[in-house]
Amino acid sequence: MFSFITMNWRGRPLTTYRTVIELIGATTTKTGLKITARRDTEWYPTGIKITDAELAALPLRPHDFHGDWNYTLTAQSNLR
Repeated sequence: MFSFITMNWRGRPLTTYRTVIELIGATTTKTGLKITARRDTEWYPTGIKITDAELAALPLRPHDFHGDWNYTLTAQSNLR
């Protein structure tokens, strides 16, 4: 997806959030993929540390190619 976004904004100055969001939102592919974007203005704390045990508990499935970078995080159901 990112490669299509960057092709769409190639050569355009990314001077404002609005410009970036509009260029991302105008991105489509020949196969029909449409991308939507909006700005998240919420505040999120930084510097939060998670333990090795918390990370190990995540349902991560590494991909064959660069599994340390590319992985799928599967949904967990808390319903019983």
